[in-house]
Amino acid sequence: MSQELIKLIDLSRCTACRGCQIACKQWNELPASRTKNTGSYQNPPDLQWNTWTLIRFQEHVDRGGNLKWLFRKDGCMHCTDAACAKVCPTEALYHTEFGNVSLNVDKCIGCKACVFACPFGVPKFNEATNKIYKCDLCYTRLQGNQLPACVLSCPTGALQIGPKAAMLDKAYKRAKALGGDASVYGDKFVDGTHVVYVLPEKVEVYDHLPKHPQIPLQIIVWKEFLKPAGLLVAGAVVAGAFLHYITHGPKMPEEETTSEGGNKS
Repeated sequence: MSQELIKLIDLSRCTACRGCQIACKQWNELPASRTKNTGSYQNPPDLQWNTWTLIRFQEHVDRGGNLKWLFRKDGCMHCTDAACAKVCPTEALYHTEFGNVSLNVDKCIGCKACVFACPFGVPKFNEATNKIYKCDLCYTRLQGNQLPACVLSCPTGALQIGPKAAMLDKAYKRAKALGGDASVYGDKFVDGTHVVYVLPEKVEVYDHLPKHPQIPLQIIVWKEFLKPAGLLVAGAVVAGAFLHYITHGPKMPEEETTSEGGNKS
């Protein structure tokens, strides 16, 4: 029987070799895009429809005045309470038996609701195909009892995957061993994510990593209250129309009346 899996990213072990970034491209057969130099080794500048895994480069000066390079593997967090899956009208985004959020591209209608809903800014839209794309945690590889391409490619053990309880235990032990400002990120919000970080620095230090990610309030209101209410109203209208048909029969067009001279009135 399949079990819930967690991918653990230990940033203290990341050397920014970008092996995971390349492996993701190769396995998913994602084309390259022309980019520009932005003054950083980071390339491309952000996640794209054809870049599902990105190593972010960042300079940081710590409290002691020391300059540090910070590297972070960015990609889908595979939230348990996934905003993208909540708002998807066609169920193109869905949870699998492993807990990850996969994507059926054939069902995607390009509404981009998930793009605006995701608190991590992950789903990306491709205008050429009118579809969104994102990491699916190498779902087909998981089904075949294989490691995700990114995990398989990591030479330092910064990327690992395994059962939820075991990975969370490992994450907290590692953060404790690192000490200082090290912490675990990902298991305390949106009902927990299936990608969990060990952060050597405080979370607010890292670019593009929200300290308190939340599903936008308007999505909660729409999904939990307004949409069900609208469906109830629509159902009541249909039921009323059906009841009228049963009790009164079909409504027939009024017969045309004619005047005594034979002309229509």
